[in-house]
Amino acid sequence: METRDGIDRRSLMLGMAGAAALTTLAPPVLARAGIAQPPLAQPAAPREPFIARSADGTMLSGEAQGDPGAPEILFIHGLRQSRLSWDKQFADPALAGFRLVRFDLRGHGDSDKPRAPEAYADAGLWGEDIAAVIAAAKLRRPVLVGWSLGGFVAGGYLRSHGGSRVAGINLVAAVTRLSPDLLTPLAGTYAQTTISHDLGERTAETASFLGACFHRQPPAAEMQRMLVVNGMAERAVGEGLVRTSTPDLEPDFQAYAGPILLTHGIHDRLVRLAMSERIRALKPDSRLSVYGESGHSPFFEEPARFGRELAAFVTAAAAG
Repeated sequence: METRDGIDRRSLMLGMAGAAALTTLAPPVLARAGIAQPPLAQPAAPREPFIARSADGTMLSGEAQGDPGAPEILFIHGLRQSRLSWDKQFADPALAGFRLVRFDLRGHGDSDKPRAPEAYADAGLWGEDIAAVIAAAKLRRPVLVGWSLGGFVAGGYLRSHGGSRVAGINLVAAVTRLSPDLLTPLAGTYAQTTISHDLGERTAETASFLGACFHRQPPAAEMQRMLVVNGMAERAVGEGLVRTSTPDLEPDFQAYAGPILLTHGIHDRLVRLAMSERIRALKPDSRLSVYGESGHSPFFEEPARFGRELAAFVTAAAAG
């Protein structure tokens, strides 16, 4: 019997069986036969979710990946973002040999979202969050990677807990001092408009803020996903930060005895390069790496270079 397309059904079934049999041949057999093979997909590394409880009871949602005995990296995302910001790093072969940990900051993603601005105004409280994550993830001595607000959070940890349990710090376009001369006027505008009580204004300004995080805009599908995450952030986060009593964490980084790597995009529209240069001046043994094709998100815009540099930095820090 023929099919509607004129193909003999028996021939079709035999052809399908032959194709199925071919796929079961071991790769060496296919190679000897001169048959091209598609590359084998690498299985995704398993993710291990965890929950941490901070000093004030705030629940923080996180996940870990990789060998628990390997050198550790704790990623800290920026304002209005989430742990998903680090997807490229969690899939980077250059970082496959490390224990990778990430979490949602308080007021972000799947973590608890206190409604009072006071829950976000104290740098020491942000530092308690890092301590809680280190304990929940059973980290021994991680390298902290702080992007943007994540640098402020890392500084809060140094202030409240010191640096003895930190192998190194990578500050990525990081905010280490809330000062108008180190942030751009655009950042100052967003500090007000993205916490507006007018929902329409806040929505539009949140989308604009996200676009300002990049020198070259990500694909539309990526931007759409990021916008969802940005919209999940609690408004009180920004309200608390603008009234913080601890705006300057530079002394805490200066007092830190471990190695510091500074990563900054030359086209950053939110945090001036001078912010990183100040830490470089305070810590003469630190290293400043400037990315020529990046804005505020060099780990996303130039991920291959970022992964190589971070891997080398963590390896050296773990050996030190």
